[in-house]
Amino acid sequence: MIKLYSVTEAERSILRRGVTLTPEVPPALQARLDDLFGKGATPATAVTTILHDVQQRGDAALSDWTAKIDRVSVDRWPVEKEHIETAVARVPADLADALQFAADRIRQFHSYQPLPNWTTTDMGGRLGQRVTPIRRVGVYVPGGTAPLPSSLLMSVIPAQVAGVPEIVVATPPGREDGRVADVILAAAAICGIDTVYPLGGAQAIAALAFGTETIPGVDKIVGPGNLFVTLAKKEVYGLVGIDGLYGPTETVVVADETANPAWVAADMLAQAEHDVLATAILLTPSQALATAVQLAIARQLEDLSRSEVIALSLANQGGIVVTADMAEACRLANEFAAEHTCLAAANPQAWADKIPNAGGLFIGERSFEVLGDYVAGPSHTMPTSGTARFASPLNVSDFVKITSIVELDDATSARLSPIAARLAQAEMLDGHAQAALKRVGGED
Repeated sequence: MIKLYSVTEAERSILRRGVTLTPEVPPALQARLDDLFGKGATPATAVTTILHDVQQRGDAALSDWTAKIDRVSVDRWPVEKEHIETAVARVPADLADALQFAADRIRQFHSYQPLPNWTTTDMGGRLGQRVTPIRRVGVYVPGGTAPLPSSLLMSVIPAQVAGVPEIVVATPPGREDGRVADVILAAAAICGIDTVYPLGGAQAIAALAFGTETIPGVDKIVGPGNLFVTLAKKEVYGLVGIDGLYGPTETVVVADETANPAWVAADMLAQAEHDVLATAILLTPSQALATAVQLAIARQLEDLSRSEVIALSLANQGGIVVTADMAEACRLANEFAAEHTCLAAANPQAWADKIPNAGGLFIGERSFEVLGDYVAGPSHTMPTSGTARFASPLNVSDFVKITSIVELDDATSARLSPIAARLAQAEMLDGHAQAALKRVGGED
């Protein structure tokens, strides 16, 4: 059964954000690392090994690591375009309709995001910004325990709205036949993506970042993934851009006594079934709601197929915290800065402004987080691990770059030059100062 916490207990445990430089490795994973990379290998050393090997040996390294890690033979990429184009016909019609519906809403939502070019003549001459799309983007789509077509839609479509001319997808091959799942290919076809690489893990990130004989490198890599994907993205940042470093998924529900305990329980269970490291937390001033949700979770858990995963998630990272009032619940939620924060209260709008730190803010019990996962409209790729304090969900601005425009008239240039020269002299940069003063004095 999920545990009830006091605020003090929660702040010392489930609400405490820690800095984990060396994440704990489960014994089974450590044994696998030892087998593949040598005794005592860490996830970081494994990733570095793979990155260097792909950088040196290209396609041959990709084939070797896919065989070793995914235990399938893949020596041809990308997936044949015809196989992608016909994928929609290979999935159930209602699933294809759902993918198309979700794609349309995601596209509509992101089309409202303004990214204007602008100029002003108020400062002398012409100053402004020019917004241009990134040339080539690689989208990583997780597919470890199950294919995630929604992640493809949520990453590809904002890039398309931004005008990115080249978008490619990398996703792990199936463990049985080495082929990409039809539902992933159907999502790609619906988006008009015709380049899908059956590559997963650090080797996929290496291929996208460095390029190989057959895979052109990209300018930016986006999309969530497991620990190895995240470490690889961190390593290649600087050579290419990345959207962020994503940890396990998390939801905080802030609720008062009017919330439906069965719905709150269902939302927490939905979050916990993602992964044993997922976080699902309820913050409420209502002891009655806390007890009712605790019982509802126990009842509903029995009917779910991933009950073992959920139970571990709730036992290790989950919990119900009884607060003094809604104001304290909102304070704790804001300090935790969750990926998803859900407001289930009689007047949720009254509390929304109290929680500026949230990847996604789901206001009201009808605006529940599962809708955000699939069809609400915003990308479900959101900042985790407290990074919502400074980071944003994946959006159109992640796929463009801004160029500053400086076109000064002669009078403004002459007026600014002595000031620039004086600042340069203060920094002991005589070359800078002379470049400015020569304009003022008319020297050659």
